[in-house]
Amino acid sequence: MDINIILGYIGALFVGITLGLIGSGGSILSLPIFVYLFGLNPIIASAYSLFTVGITSLIGSIKNIKYKLIDINTVLYFSFSAAISVYITRKYLIELIPDEIISIGTLIITKEKFLMLFFSLLIYFAGIAMIKKRIDKSQNLRRKSKYDKVLILVEGAVVGVITGLVGAGGGFIIIPVLVLFSKLNMKNAIATSLVIISIKSLIGFIGDIENHTINWEFLIRFSLISILGIYIGQAIGLKIDGSKLKKGFGYFIIIVASSVILKEIY
Repeated sequence: MDINIILGYIGALFVGITLGLIGSGGSILSLPIFVYLFGLNPIIASAYSLFTVGITSLIGSIKNIKYKLIDINTVLYFSFSAAISVYITRKYLIELIPDEIISIGTLIITKEKFLMLFFSLLIYFAGIAMIKKRIDKSQNLRRKSKYDKVLILVEGAVVGVITGLVGAGGGFIIIPVLVLFSKLNMKNAIATSLVIISIKSLIGFIGDIENHTINWEFLIRFSLISILGIYIGQAIGLKIDGSKLKKGFGYFIIIVASSVILKEIY
């Protein structure tokens, strides 16, 4: 078996482990794995990323439902707008992006290159946010702010578009929003985020089924390995300081983002 294929399936395990540990970051790993290790087109890769992250998050949420960690009202409001926007993005918006966007000297920015560069910039800033040490004002903010349904709907729509463009679950955006505006503690925010990620990712993937031919055998194999990873991640998360882990992962994804930018430009 080709070494890239072996590394790709090992990567599938880490996609699940990351989701299980910090409730986000799975798509940050899955998209580059599909593109650079399995050699998939970025458009198809983002579709596969949606399915893998969506189904893995859904399975991982079963345990959280059992322990009543999920805020159902937040799931309904956030998922409603996110699901609509991600479906529209996957079904229509991506198809409207021209195959060649701009030409700068010898550098030609194609649709695929644009999506990979957009993805890399997104995860670069996500990495910085994970590393940055913040004073925890969440408790005070939760006391002062009301449950802002309109804001949750707007945030859901924005995250849905981002998810649709690059196949990213958006947990690194969703979790802070849930803490600040839904008045959830971090543990409940992570659990609720997984449900939201699963719903909008899988609905977004429906748009891809209608537009692309899916290699189900490969996708299910990859996803099963990722599902195994989320159970491992949840078990490890009980024994490891999540804040330190998140900071380390932040440094890692900055390296990933920088590598993607260099590869796409040069």
